[in-house]
Parts: sequence; C-alpha cells; structure tokens
Amino acid sequence: MPEFMNVTNMFLSVGIFATVFYILKICLFLFTGGDVEVHSDFTSLSDTDTSFDFISIQSILAFLMGFGWAGLACYTQFHLGTVISCIFAFTFGLIFMFLSAYLMFLIKKLDKKEKIDLQNFVGTVGRAYTSFKPQSQGQIEITLNEQLTVVDAFNMTDEEINAFMPVKIEKIEDNKIYIVRV
Repeated sequence: MPEFMNVTNMFLSVGIFATVFYILKICLFLFTGGDVEVHSDFTSLSDTDTSFDFISIQSILAFLMGFGWAGLACYTQFHLGTVISCIFAFTFGLIFMFLSAYLMFLIKKLDKKEKIDLQNFVGTVGRAYTSFKPQSQGQIEITLNEQLTVVDAFNMTDEEINAFMPVKIEKIEDNKIYIVRV
C-alpha cells in the first residue's frame, strides 16, 4: 500500500473535504437564503414548510466532518486502534448529523407564518395603501395577528378611496377582502 494511503490521511482528507464544503454550504445558506423562497408579494397568507430534513447534503457533510475529525483525534491523539477509531468516528459523525439537521429545523421554524382565518378580521379598521376607484381593486395596510400586513382588497362602494384614508373590512367572500371607507 502506498505511504500516502494510511488511516491518518484518510481521516484528515475526509475531515478537510467535509469542513470546506460544509462552510461553503453554510455561507450560501446565510447569503442567499439556501432553499428558502423569497417573495416580494405581501399577500401570501400560507404556511411555510418546516419539514425536518435529516438526509440532506448539509447533514451528510456534517456526518463526514464529525467522522473525519473525531477519527483523526481518536487515532492520532488517543492512540486507539483503527477499528475503535472508526467506531468512535461513526458515532461522532451521527451526532454531528443529528445536530446539524436539528439546527436547520430550528432555523426553518423562524420563517413559519401562521395560517390566518380572515373571517376573524371583518370589521377591522386599517388604511388604504393605494388609491381605489369605485368598485376597483387595490391594497390596504392592516394589522393581522399583531403584524402589519399589506393585502389586496376590493372597494365595494361607488366612492373613490384615496391612499392612506382609513378603511374598514366590510366582508370576506372567497378569500377576497371587501372594504368601505370609514
């Protein structure tokens, strides 16, 4: 067997490879949002997927990172045998994998939006975000579940509503909000 193909170099290579790609994956997640969808539409009232992605590229890289560095430490620092070092490395790899998947689960939960039942907001007062012509569509600014939200609405009256005028949600039909001027 060639000299460069020994247990120490194997653990070191796996640890370095996984660490470099794990750091790149984390940087991509932080700077681009990873697999999180970015919406510029403020009318979305749907839930965000917070699935627990145990088997993902990131969790596999975390496993390899834990495997490589723990195996290297067991073999070179603690002078354990190859088999025992591999068992410890595998165990630490699984711990890193679970930890990485759990942390990503917690991060995805931060983006969760509550499902809003609009019927509860009939009679709520907000303000027009855009101007409304009679019997036309526009947007209103309203507080839903303690969060200021801009949603599409329809002027159900024959009068014009200017931007920033107070409006009241009169009724909701088929997930459409109908407003009147206050």
